Amino acid sequence: MKDLGKVYILGDSYSTFENCIPQGYDSWYFSVCEEKTDVNKKEQTWWYRLLENTNSVLLLNDSFSGTTVCNTTYGGAFCPDTSFLGRMDKRLKDNFFEDNAPDTFFVFGGTNDSWSDAPIGKIKYGEWNDEELKCVLPAFCCLLDKIKKNLEKSRIVVIINTELKEEIENGFIAACDYFGVQYIKLKKISKTSGHPNKKGMREIFEQVIDKL
Repeated sequence: MKDLGKVYILGDSYSTFENCIPQGYDSWYFSVCEEKTDVNKKEQTWWYRLLENTNSVLLLNDSFSGTTVCNTTYGGAFCPDTSFLGRMDKRLKDNFFEDNAPDTFFVFGGTNDSWSDAPIGKIKYGEWNDEELKCVLPAFCCLLDKIKKNLEKSRIVVIINTELKEEIENGFIAACDYFGVQYIKLKKISKTSGHPNKKGMREIFEQVIDKL
C-alpha cells in the first residue's frame, strides 16, 4: 500500500497519547499504565501503527480526550473551544493549513457525543445556526463541509466507532455519503473501560488499513 502522505488526525480519547497531542489537551493514554487500560506505548496506538506501516508523516494529532463533535458536552455544557468544530475553526483561523496541507485527514469522533447524551438534532447540509451546532448531526455536517471546502486536495477519512447511538451512526454515514467522504465503520473492537486496549488498537489499525 502506498503511503498516506502527511496525516492530520482530529479525534478524541481513542487517538490520544501523552506528549503526542497539543499542549493543554487531555489524554487518555499514558506511558505509565493505569488500571483502565493496558496501552502504555505510542507504538501500540492505532494511528502510530498506521503511520509506521504506510511510511506516512504525522502533521498533527489534534486529539483531545472527552471531546464532542458538536458544541455540547457532558452535563449539557457549551464547549465551542474543545469541540471538533471549535478545534477545526481554530486551525483555520490560525492559517495552520496554509503551510501544513494534509494529504490524509482522519476524523474519529462521535463517541463522547453518544455517551454525553448531547442533543442529536437532524441532518442539515448548510446554513447552520449556533443552536444547531450544539447538536451532533448538524455539527458533523458542518465539520465535513469546512474540511471539504478548505482542504480540497485532502483525502478525508471518517472512522465510525462501534456502539454509538444508532441515530448518530446512521447520520454520520448519511453525511459522509452526501459529502463524498470515505468512512470506515469499525466492528468488534476489544475495549477496557469503553476504550480500545492493546488488542483493540491493533484491531482498529487492521480494519483501517484494510479499508484504505
